[in-house]
Amino acid sequence: MITVAEALAHLFTLVSPLEAEDIALTKAHGRVLAKDVRATRNQPPFAASAMDGYAVNSAEIGPGQTFDVIGEAAAGHRWDCTVGSGQTVRIFTGAPLPDGTDHVLIQENVARSGDTITVDDSANDKPHVRPAGADYKIGDAIKGPRRLTPSDIALLASMNIANVPVVRRPIVAIIATGDELVQPGETPSDDQIIASNSYGLAALIEEFGAQARLLPIARDNLASLELAFDLAADADLIITIGGASVGDHDLVGDAAQAKGMQRAFYKVAMRPGKPLMAGRIGNAAMIGLPGNPVSAMVCGHIFVAPVIRKMLGLGTHPAPREIHKLAKDIPANGPREHYMRAHLGVDGVTIFDRQDSALLTVLADANCLAVRPMDDPARHAGTSIEIIRL
Repeated sequence: MITVAEALAHLFTLVSPLEAEDIALTKAHGRVLAKDVRATRNQPPFAASAMDGYAVNSAEIGPGQTFDVIGEAAAGHRWDCTVGSGQTVRIFTGAPLPDGTDHVLIQENVARSGDTITVDDSANDKPHVRPAGADYKIGDAIKGPRRLTPSDIALLASMNIANVPVVRRPIVAIIATGDELVQPGETPSDDQIIASNSYGLAALIEEFGAQARLLPIARDNLASLELAFDLAADADLIITIGGASVGDHDLVGDAAQAKGMQRAFYKVAMRPGKPLMAGRIGNAAMIGLPGNPVSAMVCGHIFVAPVIRKMLGLGTHPAPREIHKLAKDIPANGPREHYMRAHLGVDGVTIFDRQDSALLTVLADANCLAVRPMDDPARHAGTSIEIIRL
């Protein structure tokens, strides 16, 4: 068996960042920017009023000073003439400052009578002007790679970027295996169960930024498994669920070998998830996950997510960890790294008593995995522990 860190190192060698594609800005939220994108304009493109008021020359401002109102400027409707001495233009937020002005007297600091304003005794020390290019200038870049947030989309739109270069989403084919499985909505026999793992993993994979492709359930025979691999041949990553152990009915490894798999490793010193297998088949990387539902989902967070992040050009990093305090005592850990279902709350991290890898209800109640190193000694409440958020 190898460690989790060693398994991740092997997995990172199996994949490379994918190519870029241009997509419409309206489709870019959540995608990974493939390269730097540079602004095509200044923002603001002109010196703009930050308040409603009157545009004047700051050198003429003083208590009791009067100005003649000669026009009006609003957002999208500039005043095109030059403002002379003793003159002002009524201006609204977002409007360009007219030539001859550099200061906005806010309307609260003046008294208007007809077409004349009189400045009160306020300090008027703030110009209330947004300088041209104050936010960004032509050539300023949004740096890639980065996963685009709603704020990034707004910034790109303001830069007048209509099409965005993003990393192509990896296609991940998911193959659930086993004669005992039926699809949700079907009627299982007394010795069958519902194929839950593939649906949970598909949701995770989409959340990670890839495109999940659910294939038909592969039965426990070589012909069915080899057909499933054929259907997945054009994927970037193939995920199998179950059948990767050493039982008489665990044939995934044999079927993968028949399709030319180059195995990278088999078995990892972790709980849950020991019978993990990985390699390459043709142009695709392959990860063979355990069949127990919690094992498959935990391995999705620990192994599949970092692999997808590398394929998206986001680097080679394990799942991010945080340090928090334990809410209650926990006993010593065994010889494998343990990813325990837990809940992070106001009192700290509470590790659930039941850790069976078949218990989806426990996983659904968890919002983190508490990470126990190999042979970790017993810990008391209040001591620190690493977690991975779910």
